[in-house]
Amino acid sequence: MSKEKTRRLHQEVAPYAKSDTRKSVLQLLNTIPPLLILWYVSYEALKISVWLMIPFALIAAGFVVRTFIIFHDCTHGSFLKGRKANDIVGTITGVLTLFSYEKWKREHAIHHASSSNLDKRGVGDIWVMTVDEYVEASKWKRLSYRFYRNPFVMFVLGPLYLVLISSRFNRKDARRKEKNNTYLTNIVLVILYAGMISLTGWQSFVIIQGTIMFVAGSLGIWLFYIQHTFEDSYFEEESEWDYVKAAVEGSSYYKLPRVLQWVTGNIGFHHVHHLSPRVPNYHLEEAHNSTPPLHRATTITLKSSFESLKYKLYQPEKMEFITFAEVKHLLQKTSPKIDLKPKKTSLENK
Repeated sequence: MSKEKTRRLHQEVAPYAKSDTRKSVLQLLNTIPPLLILWYVSYEALKISVWLMIPFALIAAGFVVRTFIIFHDCTHGSFLKGRKANDIVGTITGVLTLFSYEKWKREHAIHHASSSNLDKRGVGDIWVMTVDEYVEASKWKRLSYRFYRNPFVMFVLGPLYLVLISSRFNRKDARRKEKNNTYLTNIVLVILYAGMISLTGWQSFVIIQGTIMFVAGSLGIWLFYIQHTFEDSYFEEESEWDYVKAAVEGSSYYKLPRVLQWVTGNIGFHHVHHLSPRVPNYHLEEAHNSTPPLHRATTITLKSSFESLKYKLYQPEKMEFITFAEVKHLLQKTSPKIDLKPKKTSLENK
């Protein structure tokens, strides 16, 4: 895409990169109070039966995802007009979703600046190996990668790691503001959870909060995964990497049913978000619909999205993801067994 087309595309999206205080406040009101009410209803339902509690907890998990989208917008400074307002709301919604605001804000900014860049992987993204890297890797590294990309590990163990470990500790080179925000989030969580446990009992709290946050975490990882892992996703080396291509071709348009689109805060329009992170979630659909070039983004439906589970390795030459099975023959060619076969000497050849 030429620089002129890139500039024009940014200009077309620019009108939507503005927060609307009325819409932001309305979204807070139709998201957080329902989440709190559903938590209470789940508690009352648990007194009768755990099976009666589950439906309410699942719906509450959806509202946690929606709360996370608000948190996410705050990290981009797009949800509210003032920086301080975004920081305050972001920290509060971070507590509700178990993420440290400043830490996640930094890592996510790196993700946006390096998304689909093969030379800048490793921060705020999902581990992706190219075919050549996988073939040349040690058996231990290949095993680790296969373990990481296993759906059980990614969507079951992944949420536990994110909320219990990754978000609770600072990186070694974190600045004071980031460290203090993580400490504050952890302290508030301890106080909040201690109060809730004293009111509900630890068993009820663990069952309800555990169910809600586990389901919400799994859904969140799924959304992030599906929006960058599809067959013809764009990845490129630094010398050829293009920001706009990374946004439009390296991020999918996840076309969801209306209810799920609302619950997920329009994050399915991920290509629009990556093109212009300052567009708040409630303007993403309008920006997409009014900008024809964005219609070229890969569209994935709820049904077709499950096909992406099989994509494990990226093949830069063909610019596509492939399965482990498709690379098996390459591993056999590089197997040490081939070298162990006795070779004919020059005399034997004669």
